[in-house]
Parts: sequence; structure tokens; C-alpha cells
Amino acid sequence: MADAQRPYVICHMTTSVDGRIKVRRWKTLDADSHYERVHGDLKGDAWMCGRVTMQGYADSADPLPESVRDDTSPIPREDHVAKSGASGYAVALDARGRLDWGARNDIEGDHIVVVLTESVPDAHLRALRAGGQSYLFAGDRDVDFTLAVTKLRTLFGIERLLVEGGGHINGSMLKAGVIDELSLLLAPAVDGVSGTPALFDFAGGEEDSMGGRCKLELTSCEPLSGGVVWLRYRITPVAEVAPR
Repeated sequence: MADAQRPYVICHMTTSVDGRIKVRRWKTLDADSHYERVHGDLKGDAWMCGRVTMQGYADSADPLPESVRDDTSPIPREDHVAKSGASGYAVALDARGRLDWGARNDIEGDHIVVVLTESVPDAHLRALRAGGQSYLFAGDRDVDFTLAVTKLRTLFGIERLLVEGGGHINGSMLKAGVIDELSLLLAPAVDGVSGTPALFDFAGGEEDSMGGRCKLELTSCEPLSGGVVWLRYRITPVAEVAPR
């Protein structure tokens, strides 16, 4: 359960009835018809996506008006807050620093915060500073999600975070115990393609299964138009479930 050290985290996703998340190829329905409305209803202070999703936003960014001067001096691996007190935040997970945000420092008014690891090159940090984006460090080469969400609360005052990632991001955050709620739009579609990303994906084998390590309690079930069902679950690590 979330505490004062980090935001309350909601994983908000759309899946087919077989748990797949490649919504663009479901031709029999408008898979996004309810997604943005429910996103708004969840009233997050911030939303978080991975590099693949954020690539589209970065690709549409205007370039920096001037090239960034490389003075060869090392950049300390310290968090950089370019803007605090924003009305909303768009959090981009970019462990290796591959997204070029140019002069874009917001997405539809939500200030961009980039989650990096310490492996990123100095040139990328200079570009982010020049572009007006905020960034924070969480891990050496792989993202430490517990540290990342704690810093989002400490540095930006984010109290309610919507995670809208791919299966590996969602799975990593679930394993880290930092997802408090699942908001699931269950679409009346069957994907069925072997190997297609699922709502939660884990890198390992059966030993990585969360089947016995967290409890999902259904808190609401709301039928929506087009055969979509909005399910909400409270997630509790088994270690925190009080014995009966």
C-alpha cells in the first residue's frame, strides 16, 4: 500500500479478453473509445509511459534553436527539476537516454520528467537542460522503480500516478510492489497471437510468477458501451495480507 514516501500508483490499461495489449490491431472495435475518459476520471497528478510510447511525442518535438555546446566538463548525476508546481506531469521512462525531446518540455500542458539511469551520456543531460525538461536518476543501468516513484513524490509532489506502460514496465513495477491499484478496460476482442505483449510480462520463468505473491481485490465493475467492462482491483502484496 502507498505511504507518505511515494505516490498512490494506478496501472491503467486496456486489454483483450486474453490479456493482450496490442490494441491497434483489434479492427472490430474502437479500443480507445473509453480510455482517455477513464484516464481523466482517475484524476492522476502524473502519468508514466515507457520509451516506445513516448517516442511518438519526442519525434514531434521542435528541435533546440541552438546546438548544445559541449564543454567537456562532466555532468554530476544529480536530479534536475526544471519546473515544480506544474498542473500535471508526463513521466518518460528512458533508462539509456535515447529520446531526443528537443525544445519540447510538456505534453498537452503536462511538464515532462524523464526517468534516467546513471549510464546516460553527459551530452544527453546537457540537451535535457537546454530543452527545459526535468530529469531524475533511478538506478545504475536498470530503472529502480521504488526509487523512481519515491523521487517523483519528493521532487515534484506527485501524489497520484497513472502507469500506462508495456507489459515489462507494468510487470517490473508489480514485482517491486509499487502498484496499488489496477484500472482495467476489458475490451470484447480476442488477440490470440503467441508472444504478443500481455498486461504484465516478466523476464524469467515460473519462478517469477506473481500468482502467489499479490492479492487482487475487486473494488468495482462497470459495463461501458461497446461491450467494454471497466474493472478496478486493489493490489496488496501477500506479505501484507493480514492472516484470518
